[in-house]
Amino acid sequence: MTESAGSTALRIPRGDLLRSRVVSDVGTTLSRALDRELTGYATLVPQETLLLEGDARGVVTFADGVPVLAYNTVSDSGGPDALAELAVPGPYRVELYAVADGALETAHEEETLRVAPGAAATELADDPALADRTREAAPDERLDDGDDDGDAVAAFLEDDERIEAIREQARSEAEERAAEWGLDDALAGDDEAEADAEFT
Repeated sequence: MTESAGSTALRIPRGDLLRSRVVSDVGTTLSRALDRELTGYATLVPQETLLLEGDARGVVTFADGVPVLAYNTVSDSGGPDALAELAVPGPYRVELYAVADGALETAHEEETLRVAPGAAATELADDPALADRTREAAPDERLDDGDDDGDAVAAFLEDDERIEAIREQARSEAEERAAEWGLDDALAGDDEAEADAEFT
């Protein structure tokens, strides 16, 4: 597998497929990789890609079960940015691959794609306990890769288009529910009242 990341090529050797299925919780895959002390990678394809404007595929690599790199092949972004973009409601189609020891060493030298050990568990699975387990399993030098929560939140807050898309989706869903419950007129009346108040 070869993916580009800006001017840098992310080269991941084809691995042996261990698992392929649709899951509602990515934490299951992350936990399995951690328990197996997997050296390999997972591909993540969100089934709901509305907020990513089309098909999306994420790649998360592991060294001894601990996530190292994250990459979004559609937006060509990596690291915390990729995790923030892929953190959409499930389900996901997930494939988990194993590679030979040392096969990812070159790829893992690309620091711009790195994520903190517990970041994937925090951002993709919202699982603090799994994040703690992952940090405990990580080598000491990996704990300097960045702050899990801080990096993910910063990446999300910098993505104005994604925030606006979430707001627009929320408004659309609210309007659909209002129509189902016959509240269209009430909402319209509220809007008019607010407009009158603003311009009085």
